[in-house]
Amino acid sequence: MPQESTLLHQINLPADLRKLDKSQLRNVCNEVREFLVDSVSKTGGHLGAGLGAVELTVALHYAFNTPKDKLVWDTGHQAYPHKILTGRKDRLHTIRQLGGISGFLKREESEYDVFGAGHANTAISAALGVAAARDFEKEDYKVVAIVGDGSLTGGMAYEGLNNAGLLKKDIIVILNDNKMVSLSASNPRLWSLHDYFSVAFTSPSYNKFRTNMWEMTGKLDAFGDRIRTAASKFEKGLKAIVTPGMMFEAIGFRYFGPFNGHNVLKLVEIFNHVKEFKGPILIHVTTEKGKGYAPAEADLSKLHGVSPFDKVTGISPKSEAPPAYTNIFGNAMVEICKENPKVVGITAAMPDGTGLNILQKNYPEKFFDVGIAEQHAVTFAAGMSTEGYIPVVAIYSTFLQRAFDQIVHDVSLQNLHVVFVMDRGGLVGADGPTHHGTLDLSYLRCVPGMMIMAPKDENELRDMLYTAVQERKSPVAIRYPRGNSLGLPKKEKMEALEIGTSQTLRTGNDVAVIAVGTLVNNALKAAELLEKEGILAEVVNARFVKPIDKKMLSAVAGRFQRIVTIEENSIVGGFGSGVLEAYAELGLSNLTIKLIGLPDGFIDHGTPAELHKITKLDAEGLADTIKKFCNQHPAAQPIENRKAQ
Repeated sequence: MPQESTLLHQINLPADLRKLDKSQLRNVCNEVREFLVDSVSKTGGHLGAGLGAVELTVALHYAFNTPKDKLVWDTGHQAYPHKILTGRKDRLHTIRQLGGISGFLKREESEYDVFGAGHANTAISAALGVAAARDFEKEDYKVVAIVGDGSLTGGMAYEGLNNAGLLKKDIIVILNDNKMVSLSASNPRLWSLHDYFSVAFTSPSYNKFRTNMWEMTGKLDAFGDRIRTAASKFEKGLKAIVTPGMMFEAIGFRYFGPFNGHNVLKLVEIFNHVKEFKGPILIHVTTEKGKGYAPAEADLSKLHGVSPFDKVTGISPKSEAPPAYTNIFGNAMVEICKENPKVVGITAAMPDGTGLNILQKNYPEKFFDVGIAEQHAVTFAAGMSTEGYIPVVAIYSTFLQRAFDQIVHDVSLQNLHVVFVMDRGGLVGADGPTHHGTLDLSYLRCVPGMMIMAPKDENELRDMLYTAVQERKSPVAIRYPRGNSLGLPKKEKMEALEIGTSQTLRTGNDVAVIAVGTLVNNALKAAELLEKEGILAEVVNARFVKPIDKKMLSAVAGRFQRIVTIEENSIVGGFGSGVLEAYAELGLSNLTIKLIGLPDGFIDHGTPAELHKITKLDAEGLADTIKKFCNQHPAAQPIENRKAQ
């Protein structure tokens, strides 16, 4: 933080901010923005959305009496300035690191984080719930939902708006429109006119006149009713002409805006006006993602979420690491689409995060981004499938959870050929529990007709995608991890896998280790460590979670009494559970089986390596767990009397 910066140094909590003169707020915004860039350039994290929300955040905490008044944020990555102003400024350098503060909203972290927000579209519904509870308790405080960075592309936001309009609760919704939402004003030349009328609509003079006129005409007879009807129509007509807010008015909100979201003094004035109103209020502010930092303004996608970067240029150091699994998938999609005209790619506001931006660049006509609307994405894909197309729906593992009903009802019930490709399968690292893909094997395994695969490396990912598209006519799911691939030489051609078959990678005769996904590689390393302890482990790459390779399981049961399963998924209902179910179905009950996976709980943020060590899914942890398992359950013959095959 620069030495000459003094205002932010005085602010530890919003109460300190409210002690400042209003004229000082622009300087506060400049300091918050500079502090944010300086900090994130060193730690990495989300940058662009927070930069665009600086003035909005300062104005909210200045105008509202937080934490008594409650701010409910959507898309938590826009809330870094909120963290800076609410007692976490001195810990921002720990963000998204093991033991540090979260990159999203987290109730356990601060009383100012009213509702946890890692996924989008939740703020309006949550804020309405808070307002309903407030009214039950007959308490008096304001509830403000801040919706932004694409959140109004999701259906849940409209469900919340509709219900709020019907309930008539005292709630304020701030639409932070940074051009990443579908309701952006299309003609910037109208904005000043919008601002003029919107300020008029929120001014005390206008609203006092409006109230007095309403009361006066209410005392008149039918003539007064005609005046009120005409005045109401005039006001609605005026708003319809000069604002894009008629839709919000129609569902029961009073709409104001759009306003310049970077004019902090005007925002404070507007918030002070509207907080005196009752009922549902929507305030539309327009902002620029990346505002105030030239590299972020120039490339909104690149500096949305970043690794550490040079503060002057905005460029992260080049990495010599192997290509990310995301890029492997994206390039494979291009190859497949080149050969198969019926294949298309669908994502939900994450083209870069899923790798489909590569398809978008090469075959834009085969690429669909539906916004933050996972439910729609899945049913949209189902509709395309009914007409003979093969949609590949690329969505993060935890985001796909939001479309579970559509997967079951719209895809699987109709046995449609839709391919689900889940990036961020397993522990994702810095984004933490809202983004860890630890449940997908469990929640998809129970879906009838669903085929599930998980690759051990990049070549297997390519083959699985090819298999899913070419060899299957029913629903398919593939999950792969966040991060870099193994750096293996690229196979010249993708090949179809025989469905439901595994692959034995290492032979042994003391314990059978059946692993799935990228933890297969950790299992192989663990087997090398176990061999030094005199334990010879056979390692099987399951490849298919469903249908599971029962032929392999039967053969393993014929040679081993001790069997271990390994997965980077919750043990509850995951791959290991599938192995147990298969053995029960095969009538093989005289086995000793150890399930290794993630515990039944939520895991905090940290690097994948740190989290693997904590959960004992790294090679050393796996070796230790398997060794203890073998010692607790001795084999029929002493280990030293047996030889590897």
